[in-house]
Amino acid sequence: MFVQDSTVIVSIIADLLAAVPADHSRILDVRIGAAWTAVVAEVDGARRCGLAATLSRIGHDGPSVRDAGHLHECGSRELCELARSDSPAEVSVGMAAINALLPHPPGPWQDVNASELLAERGADKSVALVGHFPFVDWLRERVKTLWVLELEPRAGDLPASAASEVIPQADIVALTSMTLLNRTFDSLLALRRPDAQVMLLGPSTPLTPLLFDRGVDLLSGSVVEEIDAVLHGVSQGAGFRQLHRLGVRLVTMTKA
Repeated sequence: MFVQDSTVIVSIIADLLAAVPADHSRILDVRIGAAWTAVVAEVDGARRCGLAATLSRIGHDGPSVRDAGHLHECGSRELCELARSDSPAEVSVGMAAINALLPHPPGPWQDVNASELLAERGADKSVALVGHFPFVDWLRERVKTLWVLELEPRAGDLPASAASEVIPQADIVALTSMTLLNRTFDSLLALRRPDAQVMLLGPSTPLTPLLFDRGVDLLSGSVVEEIDAVLHGVSQGAGFRQLHRLGVRLVTMTKA
């Protein structure tokens, strides 16, 4: 299992929270679906929507989400602070709020899927992919070597416990943005070679240059363009491919 370093993750969440503007925003809507969580905010008069994978806790030891039914009444900063919560579902809400409120960075984004970029850059390289994505079989045929690390390995995957052996060998390290939510990002990043390229990918990815300062070279995430349609999809349990068709744009930012 990936090692959780709560001290470091607090630091990176603190960095993300510090990048969220303190004023000129309010929360309009919060949806927690089976697969994805969405937060809609008004920022300087414009609606923005952030996504995060839904982490859930099954049990009867207390509510998964405190103040459920009233989250849209929270202040922007209060909702973002849920990214520090001990409740997995609340962490998802907090990260989605951060993604809704982070300033759009200057400069153009590439309209490119992470899988295409990994295939292009990994054609003659070894790639360690943390997280089993739908494009794994496609990508395996297009890169020199592909290792897939998973907490719940499927056929052809390696267990998460192999990270310390595999990641130091990789020319490219691609980390699912789920590692921000489950608090394994920094411990995994620390395993890379100094010359390795690092990608953070997935709809939960915060599109902010501050992650470039933390050792990431490529940010491959999503921008919600059709907010109402995507909210309906989230509420009805849509997977990401369905959300993409409903109005989510795939974009990539590259470190200058």
